[in-house]
Amino acid sequence: MLSKIEAFILGLIQGLTEFLPISSTGHLYLGRNLFGLEEAGLLLDTMLHIGTLLAVFVFYRHEFIKMLKNPFGKLTFLLFVGTLPAVAVGLLFEDFFDELSKTGVTIGWEFLITGTFMWFTDSMAIGRKKMEDISYTDALVIGSFQAAAIFPALSRSGLTIVAAMMRKLDRETAAYFSFLLSTPAILGAIVLQGKDLFSAGSETISLQALLVGILSAAIFGYIAIKWMIGYLKKRSLKPFAVYVWGIGLIVLYLQFNGQF
Repeated sequence: MLSKIEAFILGLIQGLTEFLPISSTGHLYLGRNLFGLEEAGLLLDTMLHIGTLLAVFVFYRHEFIKMLKNPFGKLTFLLFVGTLPAVAVGLLFEDFFDELSKTGVTIGWEFLITGTFMWFTDSMAIGRKKMEDISYTDALVIGSFQAAAIFPALSRSGLTIVAAMMRKLDRETAAYFSFLLSTPAILGAIVLQGKDLFSAGSETISLQALLVGILSAAIFGYIAIKWMIGYLKKRSLKPFAVYVWGIGLIVLYLQFNGQF
């Protein structure tokens, strides 16, 4: 049975790693294994994603109010175009990626790939585009990188920030648009998983623990969004690249020795 403390810790992991470029799915897989909750993966992941969705809604409340007032504005269509690749990949290869998420056989390599993209893009990409300069082509390219991040330990935020920087968005705007684009992706994942939400794990997780996890993910998700956008104004992605390289090497070592 998942305790409230474990739920809080997993919510913290989900909230921070959803928006820090280090892969929430990869870290949650590690966290679930640490607490012996592999069988509760789908239910737990879905509920914690509700927490991070709440964080995005609160942080971007003014943008969502504007979209409600003007539902056919440019921002709405940018998010629509940016979400299309992930929808296509998710629907076409749902079973394949579900199996990867359950087994975790590729996550070590995916951590390494995430770090490599961040390191080299950070070294080369210098942009000046702001939100008003983002084109539909930019949104499609960024969304294509988001689709690739369906692999468990390819960081969604990391790859979309990298793609935005490649398209010459400045660092702050890259993070800002990346996190805004996460809204339909997270919501879609929740809806897609909803049909199987309580098919596994409901007996190992209490309602109170789930609520603790959701609240924890929401609070730390909001903190991570605000901090990361400010961080990238003047600082580099390279420390995150080094971190995920380290995690990837550790995972590969443990898998090679049959300890994970």
